Amino acid sequence: MLQEFKIITVTHKSMNVKDLNQFAIQNSDDNKILEIKLKDLKAQFNISELFYLSTCNRILYFFCAKSSLDEQFCQNFFSHIDANFHSKNLEHIQYLEGVNALEHFMEVAASIDSMVVGEREILRQMRKAYESCHAMELTGDHIRLAMRKTIETAKRVYNETRIGERPVSVVSLAIQKLLKTDLQKDARILLIGAGQTNLLVSKFLTKHQFKNVVVFNRSLAPAMSIAKAFSSEGHTLNELEDYKSGFDCLIACTGAQTPVVNTLLYKNLLQGDSTKKVIVDLGAPSDVDNDVITHHDIDLIEIDGLRELAAQNMDFRRAEVSLAQTIIHEELNNFHNLFQQRKIEKALQHVPTQIKAVREHAINSVFKKEIAGLDSESKDLMERMMAYMEKQCISIPMKAAIESGGSSE
Repeated sequence: MLQEFKIITVTHKSMNVKDLNQFAIQNSDDNKILEIKLKDLKAQFNISELFYLSTCNRILYFFCAKSSLDEQFCQNFFSHIDANFHSKNLEHIQYLEGVNALEHFMEVAASIDSMVVGEREILRQMRKAYESCHAMELTGDHIRLAMRKTIETAKRVYNETRIGERPVSVVSLAIQKLLKTDLQKDARILLIGAGQTNLLVSKFLTKHQFKNVVVFNRSLAPAMSIAKAFSSEGHTLNELEDYKSGFDCLIACTGAQTPVVNTLLYKNLLQGDSTKKVIVDLGAPSDVDNDVITHHDIDLIEIDGLRELAAQNMDFRRAEVSLAQTIIHEELNNFHNLFQQRKIEKALQHVPTQIKAVREHAINSVFKKEIAGLDSESKDLMERMMAYMEKQCISIPMKAAIESGGSSE
């Protein structure tokens, strides 16, 4: 019964994420084009329902079809998506059917299969993808039930295990340590570098209501973009040596191969201030010269210690995976019963209408003359008896069918 559920997927586990795009629907940013291509895919392979998910490290097709899933199906499937698809890429693909497909779908939602175990963002992405596919009329009752149970399962995993506890992001850990330094909300913060790491840092700073942030970067545009969130200023790195406004905290991540903040530059930035400073150095290699750390009063937060703690926290999360899988197996059993009941309900959904029609025919045709000769009290009794019988004739077969079919395929 569940064998119609299928998954074809490729993830960060089997190949470099920059190459995942070859398995995706091209021009998927245009919803109309995406809808046309997905509906074409659905028709071409006799797929009754289709769910499509594309993230930065995962491409996933979850669908319902009667045909068996094998390597040849996958070859034809991706060749239809991309005429230049090469068979050697099949080694990167994972394909599953039936209970195994449903189990994997739940594992993805519960972030067991994620690059960062315990990261809840994947559940939001799956819900958004489902809403999009539903709006395109690609999904139906089967995937609706599977998605509902998957969301319930993921919530159980997040609530009943500790899989999402302890930060595993270096930036998140850095901010946690920064907050423990008792840095004031109006502290003067220099943000050196405007790449992805410091962009994330800036979001944390905004979240924790730090507002006095000045940004420096090799190119001006990214610096100005981040500084805009603080109604602040963006500058080039060359302007650092002439900066005279002082600072309380310096956060650096530039990607430079040599330290950006050397002893002379640091002395200029201090402007004679001898109070203790906070330095967050997220560069690899370091952006702050070791002599600066050695010869000044500094509360240092550096990347090596953060990476070690992040690894320990990730090990803690992975230890919770076994418990999460136990929950998933429980919910898979529950889904089997739910799916069976829904299948029976759909098979019997016309029974009430048919029984009602029999009742109306009996009253208005078969026994019309006899009923006409009854007094009002007898007619009322007859109506109540017929209504009772109608109700029983509907509920008895429904209940019996569900009870007898709940444990079978």
